[in-house]
Amino acid sequence: MAQFAVKDSNLTAGVEAIDRAHLARMTFGEAALERELLELFDRQAGILVDRMHASDGATVAALAHTLKGSAVGVGAGEVAEAATAVEQAPTPERLVALGRSVERARAAIARILR
Repeated sequence: MAQFAVKDSNLTAGVEAIDRAHLARMTFGEAALERELLELFDRQAGILVDRMHASDGATVAALAHTLKGSAVGVGAGEVAEAATAVEQAPTPERLVALGRSVERARAAIARILR
């Protein structure tokens, strides 16, 4: 599986929430598979962030790890970066930043799936 680099958030400002080229590489350009992965990520991301808000620190870190892996798979670099930060230190501020990143990715997914 290809690696998606996680970068400093200041460097990803203005970058698309979903790296379409990365997603195409991960799905071998199969549009149906792209759509399926984006739909799955969209649902999963919302569920995981909601669960994080109701969980203890260790559980939040584990859920962030899961979200990071999924984000890498679909090319959601900003989400992967924010999830990494939460995984390393699950603070309320980092959880809010993760939620914002997920919202941006989900909005991009909605545009892509139209």
